[in-house]
Amino acid sequence: MNITSLLNSLWVMLSTILVIFMMGGFILLEAGSTRMKNAGHIAGKTIFTFGLASLAFWAVGFGFIFGDHANFLIGLSHFFYSGYEIEGMNLSTSIFFLFQLAFAGISITIALGGFAERAKLSVYLIFTVLFSALVYPVVAHWIWGGGWLAEHGKQDFAGSTVVHLTGAMAAFAATLILKPRIGKYNRDGSTNNIYGHNQVYTALGVLILWIGWFGFNAGSTLSVDKGFFGFVAINTNLAAAAGTVAALIISWFVLGKSDVSTMLNGALAGLVAITASCAFVDTWAAVVIGFIAGILVFYSARFFEKKKIDDPIFALSVHGTAGIWGTLSTGFFATPELATVGKPGLFYGGGFEQLGVQLTGVVVSGLYAFTVSFIILIIVKKGLNGLRVSAEEEAAGLDISEHGSYGYPEVFYKDKVANIKEKKVSFFSEHKG
Repeated sequence: MNITSLLNSLWVMLSTILVIFMMGGFILLEAGSTRMKNAGHIAGKTIFTFGLASLAFWAVGFGFIFGDHANFLIGLSHFFYSGYEIEGMNLSTSIFFLFQLAFAGISITIALGGFAERAKLSVYLIFTVLFSALVYPVVAHWIWGGGWLAEHGKQDFAGSTVVHLTGAMAAFAATLILKPRIGKYNRDGSTNNIYGHNQVYTALGVLILWIGWFGFNAGSTLSVDKGFFGFVAINTNLAAAAGTVAALIISWFVLGKSDVSTMLNGALAGLVAITASCAFVDTWAAVVIGFIAGILVFYSARFFEKKKIDDPIFALSVHGTAGIWGTLSTGFFATPELATVGKPGLFYGGGFEQLGVQLTGVVVSGLYAFTVSFIILIIVKKGLNGLRVSAEEEAAGLDISEHGSYGYPEVFYKDKVANIKEKKVSFFSEHKG
């Protein structure tokens, strides 16, 4: 291995660590955005589903995406990858494998946001394996593995479609089948806000994700050549910044107050949107893409709530709506110099051709992810006699009903602790002296 390959391998390994560390961001984001009685469950299921996704990706996912002898849907080699080197790569194949595994883990984490606060633990287990084997790898093969969308020049540098839209459409299927959480909507159609228990956790989660996104996007260069990853990182940061500011402004203008949750979602929407286009557009376009994403996420969240689609962590808006916009954005803003895949966008003389390719990719990939996820969940629902915990278990919280303990034991056991303390005081009072 020459010095260039070694440097590329080191850079992609560092990026892999950053992407996997994004799981910590998702734990804090999702736990903070939901109720305290489910916090331990959310943290735990994020870890074990990443473990399951890793095993599924090792067994079949990597082969389905990047395998040889590909058919229309999938590749057909490299199953149960054992660490061997694949010719023609300018970095260690083992590190490339880990990097792609991390992306698969992020996509299933997004998808499981649609299950929050009401799904059985067994459903998480089964769906994680099947999504990681049958849903994510197919879309990834079409776009990144040399599939038919890649042949048409589909631009998705780091996964606005592959990772984010795919995960969001699976979350959409789950949200529709599981129905809203108890108490979210009243009989007269009005909505009740179910607040998350810790906004500081949510903000810290967003910050960790923001940092991890430099591995997500800049790491997708797979190379240190000419320092191009630095340009990708600048675009990533500018889009996130613009999304944050836009979401704060629009919430302030519409609601009369600057909503913190909307602002945080704006940051993530900007990051999701720039993920497809970060290597194909100029810096000014990155600001525009992020700014539009910040506005879209605000109205998207309100739209889904009006339609009585209960999305506790805003996966549909942050990863779905912003993912669609980000994918389409290259059809407008991709420059002739940077469009190493596909063609320039509409604003650079490329006409509507690339925009049409991007739209086709969004529609077909989104429909596939939604349809297959929906079918999987319907089958699992029949096999498990339902996807959702009972009303009593949901009211008690998934920490205790699914795991037998609380993420915040001092809070939920406070009455028992108080009784014990009272008995101790009484005992010592009676026996003092």
